[in-house]
Amino acid sequence: MRSLFKFRRGPSGNSQKITMMAEDKQKDEYHGTVPRHVAIIMDGNGRWAKKRLMPRIAGHRAGVDSVRAVVQRCGEVGVSALTLFAFSSENWRRPESEVGLLMELFLVALQRESKKLDQNNVRLRVIGDRSRFSEKLQQEIVNAECLTADNSGLVLSVAANYGGRWDIAQAARQVAEQVKAGSIEPAAVDETLLGQYMTLAALPEPDLFIRTGGEQRISNFLLWQLAYSELFFTDTLWPDFKQDAFDLALQSFTSRQRRFGRTGDQVEENKRA
Repeated sequence: MRSLFKFRRGPSGNSQKITMMAEDKQKDEYHGTVPRHVAIIMDGNGRWAKKRLMPRIAGHRAGVDSVRAVVQRCGEVGVSALTLFAFSSENWRRPESEVGLLMELFLVALQRESKKLDQNNVRLRVIGDRSRFSEKLQQEIVNAECLTADNSGLVLSVAANYGGRWDIAQAARQVAEQVKAGSIEPAAVDETLLGQYMTLAALPEPDLFIRTGGEQRISNFLLWQLAYSELFFTDTLWPDFKQDAFDLALQSFTSRQRRFGRTGDQVEENKRA
């Protein structure tokens, strides 16, 4: 498996920690307004493999290349946070053999890529209920998160055994425990307080949501956080979603007027102020 990034070499020949770099002669650079946080449902791996008469896991393996491409592109254009839906809480319903191969792929990807992420100043986080994962996978997640914890570049959050309803429920449970303990008054519980207990509370809410593979639904992903996100759906299957496809989503985002309940005239007046 190829490494996630390309490195510039310092005088000593060692790879220097950098945020992420563009190709030396990269063409068609994206110059639009950059979303701070992008969230993606990486759909279409199985169909990509089926079209090529390959086993479904081959599509998931091919999808890792798209993860590399999008992570690198986020660093190039200045996206601060990227959240990827890798495995939903509903995906356990898939055939046991496929689930087992997906867990193995997740483990191998963590082992092979965490050092590269660290060298490129990327902070890795895994959000979701880890209790169902093997002890080995749970430990590898902890290792990767600890290795990259002090990095200040792109925050890469991988949602695994995650569901938006689970996220809201676990936040509500924590708040309920605080109320029971007397640390929080019931009257103090509002959207702002509950939001502080969500798994992505430390990040800005996603500005742009992308779903590949042709489906046009959120599928229990970041239900709380996507309230005001711009939605972008594409027929492109995830293994084919590389830099050019990502740039189209960014260009679409640039063309939107984000009003957050205000009128269009108010937004324009605020820009001129």
